[in-house]
Amino acid sequence: MKARVYVSLKPTVLDPQGATIKSALVGLGHSMIADVRQGKYFDIAIADGADREQVSKELEAISLDVLSNPVIENFQVELLD
Repeated sequence: MKARVYVSLKPTVLDPQGATIKSALVGLGHSMIADVRQGKYFDIAIADGADREQVSKELEAISLDVLSNPVIENFQVELLD
């Protein structure tokens, strides 16, 4: 089993990297771009035979404690088959 954890800034947090990317895209002639928000993701390999429900719970805890800063970031856990 594999999992992917997506981490992104909360909508109320300024995203200077996203703003720079947007500005560059508009400068390259992509005038339809209204906004860009950047983020990151983690691909995580899970040991064979692990209980799917337990994996989900542990990944939620790991995401909250290690992979994200819950003050300024949101995260989403996706289990892949």
